[in-house]
Parts: sequence; C-alpha cells; structure tokens
Amino acid sequence: RTAMWPGLGRLSGQLTAKRLHSAAVIARMKINTSAQGPFNWVAGQRSQPVDSVGEFDNVSPRTGKLFCRIPSSGKLEVDRAVGAARSAFPGWAAMSGMERGRLLTKAAGIMRENLEDIARLDVNDNGKPIWEARADMESVIACLEYYGGLAPAIVGYHVKLPGGSWGAASREPLGVVAGVGAWNYPLQTCTWKVGPALACGNSFIYKPSPLAPLAAVVLGEVLQQAGVPDGVYNVVQGEGETGALLTSHPDCDKLSFTGSVATGTHIMTAGAKGIKNVTLELGGKSPIIIFDDANLKNAVKGALMANFLTQGEVCSNGTRIFVQRGIYEDFLKEFVKQAKGMKIGDPMNDDTTVGGTITEDHAKKVLGYIESARNEGATVACGGERVLLEGDCADGWYLSPAILTDCRDEMKAVREEIFGSVAAVLLFDTEEEALTRANDTEFGLGAGVFTQDITRAHRVVDKLQAGTTWINTFNLAPAELPFGGYKMSGIGRENGLAAIEHYTQYKTIYVEMNDVDCGPLYQED
Repeated sequence: RTAMWPGLGRLSGQLTAKRLHSAAVIARMKINTSAQGPFNWVAGQRSQPVDSVGEFDNVSPRTGKLFCRIPSSGKLEVDRAVGAARSAFPGWAAMSGMERGRLLTKAAGIMRENLEDIARLDVNDNGKPIWEARADMESVIACLEYYGGLAPAIVGYHVKLPGGSWGAASREPLGVVAGVGAWNYPLQTCTWKVGPALACGNSFIYKPSPLAPLAAVVLGEVLQQAGVPDGVYNVVQGEGETGALLTSHPDCDKLSFTGSVATGTHIMTAGAKGIKNVTLELGGKSPIIIFDDANLKNAVKGALMANFLTQGEVCSNGTRIFVQRGIYEDFLKEFVKQAKGMKIGDPMNDDTTVGGTITEDHAKKVLGYIESARNEGATVACGGERVLLEGDCADGWYLSPAILTDCRDEMKAVREEIFGSVAAVLLFDTEEEALTRANDTEFGLGAGVFTQDITRAHRVVDKLQAGTTWINTFNLAPAELPFGGYKMSGIGRENGLAAIEHYTQYKTIYVEMNDVDCGPLYQED
C-alpha cells in the first residue's frame, strides 16, 4: 500500500530510528533533583552567575535546616540571561506552532517520568506533604500538555473586505518575557507562565522565589531534553535586588509575576516605565458562602480544601467562611472535628496532611494573626499552635490548623491575608447579607458557594466580585480555565485560552486588490 507514496517506507524507517535514538538519549540523561548547584540555568546549562550581589540560605521547611546556599545573580548575570533569551527568540518564534507544541508535549512526558523525584525535591524545598507535591506535578504536566496541544491553534484570522480586498490579523509573540514566581507552588507558578509563553513563541527568563528556588532549574533540564533550543528558557536566582534588575531590564518585553501586592506594585511600576505588558497574580481573602441546604459533608470538605492545603499558604484560599444560621452549628462541629484529625508530621510520609510552614518568620507571623484575633475577641476553636516533631523534622515549624469563631468582619485576621492555616467562620442570615459582606474586601481572587439550589448558586456567583469562583467545591484550577482576580488581586489571567492574549500581539495586514482610491487627493493630468 505504500507504493502510492514513493519513499514513505524509507521515511517511516528514518523516523522510527530517530525516535528510538531520542528515547535512548533521554533514558541515558538524568534529571538533577538534588540540592547541589549550580542553580542558574542560562543558554542551556546549569551555571554559576558571572557576578553576584551576595547569597542567600535556602532552609528546608521540612527540617528547618540549611538545604543549600545560593548566589544572588547580579547585573551582568541578568544581562547574560536576557541576552541568551534574546538570541534564542527569533529561531523559536520562527518555528510553527505544531513544532513548538510537540516539544512542550514531550516535556510533559519527561516530567511524568521524573514525577516522584521532582515531587520529593518540592517537599524539601517547600514543606508541603508528598501527596500534595505529586498532585502539583500533575498540574504542571497538565499545563505543558494543554499548551502543547493548543500551540498549533494559536492563529490570527482573515477578513474579506469590499471590492475583493482582504485583511488579516496575525498573532505574534511579544519577545522576551521576564517572570518572577512564588514559593507556595514553586514549579506550578513557573509553568503557568512558561507554558503559554513558549507555546506562543516567546523566550523566557524566570526568577524563582528565594524561599523555594530549586524546581525551576529542573524545568530547564526537562525542556532541554525535550528538544527546546538552548536560551529559550533561562533561570536566574536571587532575592529582591535580582528581581528588580530583571523586571527593569530594557530588553524584556513582558513581565509576569505571582506573589504579594507590595511586590506586584513594584513590578507594575517597572513595567510602566518601559510601557510593557504586565500580568499580576496577587493575594486574596476569598469568601465561601455555605447555605442551609448545602450538603454538609461536601461543604466541610470544601472548607478543608479552601484553608488547609499547603499549610494554608495558598493565595486563593477561602479563609472567610460565611455559614447560614440553620447549618452553622452542625458545620462548625464537623469542621473542627476534621481539622483536629489532620495529621501533622514528616511531609515525606504519605499519611501526613500538615507539612512545615515555609520559614520560622512566616510561622510567627501566622501565630501573630491568631493572637490578634484572640485580643479582638475571637475564639480559637482549635489549633493555632506550634507542634514539635522528632527526628529529621525537629527544627521545622509545624502549625496546627486553626479555626476562629465569634469573629467580626472588621477584625484584622478577617480582613488581611494571613497566608497560613487560619479559617474564620462567620454567621449570616440572608443571601443579600452574605453577598454584601463577602464582597467587602479589597481583594477579588476567588469565591465559592455551597448550595443544592442551582438557581441560587448561579445567582450568587454572578454577584460575587471575584475572578475565579466555585460552586460546591473549592481551589481547583485546571489548565483549561483562566485563573486570576479582580481588584487588588491582580491584572490579567493565567491558564486557559485567556493566557494567550497576554503573550501575543496582533499585526494587522491590509491587502488592496484594486487601484488606490484616495479621493480628491490625487488629480489626473
């Protein structure tokens, strides 16, 4: 049957041999998931910075002990990384979407082959339980797969115009993207930027948080093994000074940041000075509204997901839980029972549900919020204390999940983002009251509603001032759907088709098929 296409058999054999060779190369290559440097990734290799502005300690939240010391990249190193990205950009942008997508999909496969090793690195670097780290890796893989599949469909459009003329709008990459990420989901916040950016044909320089800096370098090795050209993706390590050098660099065309409002403000200022496209995913103080008719078990499960994953260090957390009077006591009883039953222990153990808080300073900040709530009249129904472990984890800061009751909306712990396992349970009577109080915040990242009345669910969600909302669940963020906030919670969106808008620009092409008609401007002799 191949006779219809001369040479097809030979081509098939060549492709098979090439695949087998590639598979053999990948099998021989080892992803480095150790805490051994170098920790920068520039022009396709791990490297020490050519200059530095000091170094910082990477302390493992799991053990409370020094994991490694990492140099902070200086101006020359940032210049080198930006230069590598700029040099790689034309060739990467010239590839077809199909070609780029194929490489991202291949990277997803390599990530899956190394999932357990990368998840364990994440536990040591971030402190979250191993089962959560594995779930995070699945979300990273899903992002690469989604944008790998979407890349061929990132196209413009064609328009027929009067008189047979026509126009086209081509969608083109922005150029060199600078990204700065967060420590709570180290590789996920990185990939949510890198996936769509690379699918669109941009090159990238990423600066991880100094509190969880290691996984981003591993992504460099994964992308290289998948065949992504050197220089397309780069990593520079550092603290605030390095971040400022990167985000103010004149040869970066786009800035993307996940983190605090304060740092986001500085990055937006840097973008304004260069008139650059900026995407910000910032903080939150999200509400959950639980109505009397809600399924009690699902409401409690949702509240646990909304407050106690990753030690409560999640920007979209639903930390203001508004519970209608008729279900309040039953909900609170079960919620407290489940929170008390969570197992605090070594996050490497599969049955651990509470891991180590990111740093001692942050743990003390969380405990300070709990104390302020007590001083303002709140009741701590459970938790809110440091739990001392034995063995390897003895020096880590492990906090028991806290539930606050007898709260008022104006309390500091109810209004400000704590970024820890602290849930405030608030009583309400009417739907209108709950909506007014839920929207009374400067943030607008997430919101949720639990009810078996689907009409009410849609009515309430329609009025909630938040970019990401959930009905009868919470804190799920699939790659296929946009994620981002209203108000002080950020600008732009990550994930879904919406992210493509933030990593491309349109070029309009008008084609005249007739003689130019310029009216009376031109006079015939």
